[in-house]
Amino acid sequence: MMRMILMLGLIQFACGCASQPWRRLPSIPDREGLAGAYAGVSGGALIVAGGANFPEKRPWEGGKKIWYDTIYALDEPDGQWKMVGQLPRPLGYGVSLTYRNAILCIGGSDSERHYADSFRIEYAGGQIITTPLPPLPKPIANACGAIVGDVLYIAGGIEKPDARETLRTVFMLNLAAGNPAWSELPPIPGQGRMLAIAAAFDKAFYVVGGIDLPPGPAKLGGPPVRQYLGDAYRYDPATGWKRLADLPHPLAAAPSPAATDEAGLLIFGGDDGSHVGFTSPESHPGFANQIAGYEAKVDQWRIAGAIPAPRVTTPLVRWGDWWVIPSGEARPGVRSAEVWGYKFFSN
Repeated sequence: MMRMILMLGLIQFACGCASQPWRRLPSIPDREGLAGAYAGVSGGALIVAGGANFPEKRPWEGGKKIWYDTIYALDEPDGQWKMVGQLPRPLGYGVSLTYRNAILCIGGSDSERHYADSFRIEYAGGQIITTPLPPLPKPIANACGAIVGDVLYIAGGIEKPDARETLRTVFMLNLAAGNPAWSELPPIPGQGRMLAIAAAFDKAFYVVGGIDLPPGPAKLGGPPVRQYLGDAYRYDPATGWKRLADLPHPLAAAPSPAATDEAGLLIFGGDDGSHVGFTSPESHPGFANQIAGYEAKVDQWRIAGAIPAPRVTTPLVRWGDWWVIPSGEARPGVRSAEVWGYKFFSN
């Protein structure tokens, strides 16, 4: 079934049919676009909040990275974005997930530090209502997460901006409990990782790929290097962790949590590490545009097509019939204000 859905989407995209599954939605009202924003759905609207960019100069030109607290709402796919509120502080690079008509924002960072703070955003009557959630046991940014039933999982990440190692920790929060409290689960098998891709599928939590920070080769205590990972794991509360088939290639920072259907997962693009150290940042070709499809029944990954506009360090949001990629990083140091939506089935 997954193969049929994917092939239909690919044929439609290639021929430019009116029913093709990719559609560009209204761009967010920020000239540069945002990476690391929080996003989700509340009050029927698509919400994008916070994030960061380089508004004056690119990083290789000495530009300063700026974090934001602005909250935008798009009421319908053909509508117009509007500013509807502000976060408690400028913030980005946390985990954001939609749950019961609200967006849960977990951890994150600003220009100085990482945070354990967690909070809930609800959009009602044209207003933003923010309520606190229990803080994480430690500050974390660049983690991944997903909600399985009523249970929120947060995995990996880094604890501070100058961290020399990634985390293997996994925390869970039962959102249906009368007094929710974080508890720690067995760590991710294998290496620590940041910028991994999470998913919720078949009553289990998935962690895929990411980046580890092993020490550099020059000498003991030297700066860490980025190691791109291609392993994948499934956590079942009844049986624990299980290693799955490896990805076709290493992958990190793809829009997360991954899309799902009745057969498995779809990961839209990501950073495969193939252009690390690119000598001319102005002409960097951008990130991977392949769709990595996972068929759970046979524990198999395959390249399942391509996306028109690869983006990284941005959430993937389910909004009605759409999976939405709101803004994100188009190439290192360069954001895009574009918003793209994908439909599995087109009418």
